[in-house]
This record gives sequence, C-alpha cells and structure tokens, in this order.
Amino acid sequence: MKAEFTAIIEAAPEGGYWAMCPELPGANGQGETPEEAKVSLREAIYLILEDHGEDVLRGLPDDVIRETVSVG
Repeated sequence: MKAEFTAIIEAAPEGGYWAMCPELPGANGQGETPEEAKVSLREAIYLILEDHGEDVLRGLPDDVIRETVSVG
C-alpha cells in the first residue's frame, strides 16, 4: 500500500535536522541531513501505523470479516 504524508523538516538548534508529520501525531525523525531526517520520519510513520494496525486486530472474534479496501 502506498500513502503520502507531509514531512515538515527544520534545522535543529543543536545541529542536524528534525522532521515531523502533522497528519500523524508522534511521528518524528532526525538526521544529519534533511534526507536522513526524512528517512527517519518514514521509518517512524511505518512503525506507528504497523503497531496501530496490530493493536486494532487483537481480540477480534474468529468469524470477523477482514478485507482490504483501496482509497484514492
């Protein structure tokens, strides 16, 4: 699945860069370059969404219908 998110990247006062995603609170990244900060942010977004998906599926009954839908 492909999804696009906004990356806000700023220079960090102590050096390097930090990145955040306004659509996903808690998704932050950092790096020595803007590209490294973006890669770090991408990893954070992936981990947050993966954890959220696993959390939602825990405890569902065995007979639940699970399908995939496409958006966009």
